Amino acid sequence: MQTKTEPASPSGGSHISWKIPEYREHSRSKKWYIIAGIILALLLFYAVMTSNFLFAIILIVAGITFSLHDRNKADEIDFDIQENGIMLGNKKYSYNDFKSFWMYYEPDEAKTLFLEFKNKIRPRLSVPLLNKNPLKIRAILLKYLPEDVEKENEPLSEQLSRLLKL
Repeated sequence: MQTKTEPASPSGGSHISWKIPEYREHSRSKKWYIIAGIILALLLFYAVMTSNFLFAIILIVAGITFSLHDRNKADEIDFDIQENGIMLGNKKYSYNDFKSFWMYYEPDEAKTLFLEFKNKIRPRLSVPLLNKNPLKIRAILLKYLPEDVEKENEPLSEQLSRLLKL
């Protein structure tokens, strides 16, 4: 993992970048797959017994999608906090696109930066901090975005995703 921190302008702006996985990968045991298979089979049985064939098709497609997705390793993409916005891979976001940011930092559990979009339809951007210094990232972001100090915890959807390894 390579980190760059350089002055971006004489006014004291700076930027930091690192590589992040395109999506969160989980190591799943055989037990996880057995339990998931049993749940899928039970839901399929329920769908057939209630003549809800659309639900059955959705379950089958979801099962196939999960199994195909698991076979691929997540690509690494660049995440770059710059003076004029945030780059995520090839996509550039202006600071005007974001309402606020907050960080969830629990050593050995999760270290994540969350960026909340102004547009309510867009989901929040969840960025793993990996081995980065959260205080340094916070100091840079505070120059451009307000910190949502009321949000101290990891969102429930992130907790469930991590707990269920989805």
